[in-house]
Amino acid sequence: MADVGHPPRWGVARHAGRGDLRGRARRRPRAGAGMPLLPRAGRRRPRHRRRRHPPPGRAVITVVGGTGRLGRLVAAQLMDLGNEVRIVARHAGDLPAGAEFVAADMRDASTIAPALRGSATVISAINGLDPAGGQSPAEVDRDGNLRLIAAARDTGAHVVLMSIIGARTDSPIEIARMKAVAEQALRDAHGLEWTIVRAALFAELWRDLLRQTAGRSGRPIVFGRGENPINVVSVADVAQAVARAAVDPSLRGRVIDVGGPRNVTMNELAAWATGSAKPRHVSRGMLRVGAVAATPVRPAIARLMRQALAMDTADLTFDPSFAHTEYPWLASRDIVGSPG
Repeated sequence: MADVGHPPRWGVARHAGRGDLRGRARRRPRAGAGMPLLPRAGRRRPRHRRRRHPPPGRAVITVVGGTGRLGRLVAAQLMDLGNEVRIVARHAGDLPAGAEFVAADMRDASTIAPALRGSATVISAINGLDPAGGQSPAEVDRDGNLRLIAAARDTGAHVVLMSIIGARTDSPIEIARMKAVAEQALRDAHGLEWTIVRAALFAELWRDLLRQTAGRSGRPIVFGRGENPINVVSVADVAQAVARAAVDPSLRGRVIDVGGPRNVTMNELAAWATGSAKPRHVSRGMLRVGAVAATPVRPAIARLMRQALAMDTADLTFDPSFAHTEYPWLASRDIVGSPG
């Protein structure tokens, strides 16, 4: 498939001048911070930077989770289109030049409403899969999104929810179950305009993970047999769809599935990521035992082991032809078919 470069302009008028977007607001402590929903010893309360009021006629698009792999790309594309962008996350990280930043924690409802104030559109690009983040899909993808939806409803903002293909309450994959709950809550929110973007697995995420497991040996670790076909998509293609959903009113009330052009096995992903045709395998039996043993002491690791088991057996294929018929502007580069 042809590679897609810069996103199309989608008929959105650019605003005269970008100078008003340059420079970031100074950081100031937020007074009267509420107690966190799940208190942790030594956890610092989020602080908010002073807000800049957007110029007359210019609406703010808020990207929650805007410092992550997907959120950074979405924010950059929206700013290229001349939009006023606010990034909301726990920590600032590497921000696009000119983006406003507000610190908030989706586990603490008292930090969310102030972060969304003045937003015309709110994009939820959050996820609780990263074990290093100390969070779970239940805390972030379900409960965090429920708090975000409630705050957006009070603000009157249009919500773009990032979900995953196959999100349903009976899925064997925990994050898919949590996303399904958030999707239903968004649909049921009275008077709230919404768009849902579902994506396949991010190819770049699994490329990086497999490279990390390869280490000096050059042989990546594959959980299970690695023979189950899985659809993967370039995160850049997903970012383009999310950015368009934020600015195109015709996409409100729609569910957009974004997948890659073909299904691949984890063994094929490992070969693409590292060039090694002989990955090391962790058997399904070891994953089952490890998940049980790790649950009381390392629940995040146990969660990943259970997900790995599901990914090695569940139907995670996707045919993008219907989505491309419905939305012919969707990008679909064959990233696994190109050099990793």
